[in-house]
Amino acid sequence: MQVTINVNGEDRTAEVEPRHLLVRFLRDDLGLTGTHWGCDTSNCGTCVVLYDGEPVKSCTMLAAMAAGHRVRTVESLETADGLDPVQQGFIEQHGLQCGFCTPGMMLTARALLDRDPDPTDQEIREAISGQLCRCTGYLNIVRAVRWAAHHPTEATVTAGASAGSTP
Repeated sequence: MQVTINVNGEDRTAEVEPRHLLVRFLRDDLGLTGTHWGCDTSNCGTCVVLYDGEPVKSCTMLAAMAAGHRVRTVESLETADGLDPVQQGFIEQHGLQCGFCTPGMMLTARALLDRDPDPTDQEIREAISGQLCRCTGYLNIVRAVRWAAHHPTEATVTAGASAGSTP
């Protein structure tokens, strides 16, 4: 069957089997390997993408179910203007450990901040509760999201300046 999904703002079409998972469509068919596939049981959350703005585990969704919808992957966070504040927050607050859970954490954080630009630590912890990080106690991840909430545009300016461009 042929599916067309708006991925990172661009309509992408591919021929897939009806049982083809969204995570496989993104990674194998589109080459967007920032979406990780971890546990095969939907417990770890490394495969989280934004589906019409809401975090979903792409290992539990069929590509056919996403046809006609908007899917956003971690590759979309950085723009020509620089890093998303969430990405910069992970750098500033050392929210990156091994990096395997990071793409899903960042997308979940982006969805949270889009809904609530100033969440509490408890709200951040609840938002990321469906994702496992095996390297940390989540403290730096929570700090990274809080940093992003308090620096909504600064990260873009910092990233642009460090890349040698003028903000």
